[in-house]
Amino acid sequence: MLLAAITLDGTLKVVTFLVMLSVLVVLHELGHFILARRNGVRVNEFSVGMGPKLFGWKSPRTGTQYSVRALLIGGYCAMHGEDAKTSEAEQQREFQAEREEQARTLDDDNFQAKSPWQRLAIIVAGPLANFILAYAILLVGAFAFGVESPSSAQAVVGQVVPGSPAAVHGLKAGDRIVALDGLRVTNGDALVTTINGALGKRVTIDYVRNGQQFEFDVTPVRCESLEPVRPQERGKGCIGFSPFPAFARVGFGEAFVVSAKEYGDIASNVFGSIGLLVTDFPKYSSQVTGVVGMGQAATTIQSFGWGPYLALAATISFALGVFNLLPIPALDGGRGAFIIAELIRRKPVDPEREGLVHLAGFAVLLVLMLVIALHDIMRIVSGRGVF
Repeated sequence: MLLAAITLDGTLKVVTFLVMLSVLVVLHELGHFILARRNGVRVNEFSVGMGPKLFGWKSPRTGTQYSVRALLIGGYCAMHGEDAKTSEAEQQREFQAEREEQARTLDDDNFQAKSPWQRLAIIVAGPLANFILAYAILLVGAFAFGVESPSSAQAVVGQVVPGSPAAVHGLKAGDRIVALDGLRVTNGDALVTTINGALGKRVTIDYVRNGQQFEFDVTPVRCESLEPVRPQERGKGCIGFSPFPAFARVGFGEAFVVSAKEYGDIASNVFGSIGLLVTDFPKYSSQVTGVVGMGQAATTIQSFGWGPYLALAATISFALGVFNLLPIPALDGGRGAFIIAELIRRKPVDPEREGLVHLAGFAVLLVLMLVIALHDIMRIVSGRGVF
């Protein structure tokens, strides 16, 4: 019975993650849709989900087919003039050649008929929607569930330092510590303070995971032997975990300010991580995670409540926007790069050069996705998780 409950809970968490990811992707496509319509481009179909169509309707005014498909994961915005088979530059060359041949303007509502600046704006609108959505999610979370309180923490494990005594004894993110030396624990800060004062002394920790209670004995070591460590903990005892912060209600105005600060922290972390990968890829590549890793992290963070989960959703939305701006073929950044080249050259990119760029870009993207997916799976199989 317990196993069935755990399995059901895990399935619901996975479904919740997929729904969240789908919403982020659909709203990304909505950004393309809005800018396309604002610039007079006809959208042939706007779909929620992928695969066989379940139902849909066609707008008599715009001619757009709105569809809901069987696999409710992601979606797409199919614009008139975008065949999704050839590249941005190739489609533009073909359109210009056909227009010159017929000596007239073809399909004013065609994406390729728009100026380079208009096409670039439509393409960038998707990632921009993810950036805006990230702040909106943080704001909704602040109003509905409060913001992270720096003065208090839950008795729930947030992060575990690899190789630390806590990691050696199997403590994982999401575990709820219920007792220390037989005394009930309800506050994460009080728990840390007690452990800080037990340097070199053996303590017994009881924790709950998936409804089952476990116990282990551990001896705190000097905090400075573990990384990272707060300055105030130097010379004290630590076992290598940090409790998950509690969330507190804030006023209307403060919610905007705190959300903006959290947004800045997310942007700093995302761009900082990219910078570390660029400057020292061998050292930090192991910390990169993909959809598999994000799913595993999401199912763990759901145990902490909706406040932390929405913060994760905001982070994924921001990262999705940045990822799509990378100048790689098949991504918005790759399409935008060809349009920028067209602006500079005043004509589409040469076919030969475009082919080389596409070949190299697709190769890099496929290898990167494969390596990241395999790395995520190996981390999960080995029990290390993604934290």
